[in-house]
Amino acid sequence: MSDLFIIDHPLVQSKLALLRDKNTNNKEFRELVSEVSGLLAYEATRDMEVKTENIETPFAPAEAKTMDKEIGLVPILRAGIGMVDGIVNLIPNARVGHIGLYRDPNTLMPIEYYCKLPDVEGRDFIIVDPMLATGGSASAAITLLKERGIQHIKLMCLVAAPTGVEKINADHPDVKIFVAALDEKLNEHG
Repeated sequence: MSDLFIIDHPLVQSKLALLRDKNTNNKEFRELVSEVSGLLAYEATRDMEVKTENIETPFAPAEAKTMDKEIGLVPILRAGIGMVDGIVNLIPNARVGHIGLYRDPNTLMPIEYYCKLPDVEGRDFIIVDPMLATGGSASAAITLLKERGIQHIKLMCLVAAPTGVEKINADHPDVKIFVAALDEKLNEHG
């Protein structure tokens, strides 16, 4: 699991504890999903390249660092949508696309029903989904992006299971995974 990054920052872990608490109400839950997503995005973008630009400050010209590439943010419908606002608050210029997948009840394979992406040229992409369980949907979403020529992809989830991490590492060893927690295992229903 070399491409798995568990963000154990105290703010992330404290908010995750509240998020997972059965006593957290719906409003608080949505707010916490947004907040944790923003904190995860902070870590997921840590290695992004920057460029130097000349800017005018109120006092004098100065050199400043800005992100070299734009971000494409792709939630897996519907659950991933809850993570978008927290990330867009941090990266306001991120362009948002959507991938819709459902699981075939007979084969249990993910089936694409919707894919709308922003312009892919010169963008790094982050796929977001709250839970990485079996990894089937996330792997299919990554494959969809790669089929459209996207090469720089990260996966960001609030919680992951080892089964899902193993699936992503096997299918897409080039994709880094950022999570707030790695659970012990899946239950009997995956």
